[in-house]
Amino acid sequence: MSRTPAVTADEGLLARDERWQIRIRGLRKRFGGQGPQVLAGVDLDLERGVVNVVIGGSGQGKSVLIKHIIGLLMPDAGHLYVDGIDVPRLSMGELWRFRRKFGMVFQTAALFDSLTVEENVAFPLVEHTSKSKGEIHDMVLAKLAALGMEKTEKKFPGELSGGMRKRVGLARALVLEPEILLYDEPTTGLDPLATENVDRMVMEVAERFRVTSIVISHDMASVFRIAQRISMLHQGVIVQSGTVDEIRKTANDYVRRFVTTSGVGAAKSGTPVT
Repeated sequence: MSRTPAVTADEGLLARDERWQIRIRGLRKRFGGQGPQVLAGVDLDLERGVVNVVIGGSGQGKSVLIKHIIGLLMPDAGHLYVDGIDVPRLSMGELWRFRRKFGMVFQTAALFDSLTVEENVAFPLVEHTSKSKGEIHDMVLAKLAALGMEKTEKKFPGELSGGMRKRVGLARALVLEPEILLYDEPTTGLDPLATENVDRMVMEVAERFRVTSIVISHDMASVFRIAQRISMLHQGVIVQSGTVDEIRKTANDYVRRFVTTSGVGAAKSGTPVT
């Protein structure tokens, strides 16, 4: 039987906030015993039903943070609530069920080259459900159609463009109807037109399927197109969170330099955002 992790009164109030689907407090992680802390006390709220983007330079711990959110890594200290459940307190069996909340869209799409589009998208259904072949076939075609990928089910990944491969990866992530979608650098390696198409896809999926989207990126042009909230991870902590406008107007020197160096520009003045 699934158990509800015990929480203190203060933790319970934090966990029950309906606006934020994911709430992180004091999350710490280091690798190798005496090595530096990759996460050095992360405090972060991720809003339900919107596109949340986490930005930061290479090696700042964005992927490590994502692995904690989905329960693939456990922190050394801190709390990570998803829908009021403190993930580090779950048993292995509970973690397996918990991960069904998530769909993951990988940087390279991570498709099986030897399988057709239909077989790639069907893979989670075959592995995690007892649905019939006919049911799986219908569900796969429906997801492909929803993403504008009709009549591609018999193609192989090698026959698709980079943007189309991303869509197939997204269809696979959506086929189990997750509540939360995680995107790991979804526009890396794409040309500007393909990047714009992927950005449009992220926004359309968030609105159409009403999922909470968490995007890891350092492509600021893309970030400013898709984000409803942006959080900056630097030296193991979140140094600022806010709306696109708040980030553009930031008074935080590091955030300002990160944004302006990307070439998309920032406002000339602003107030600190916490």
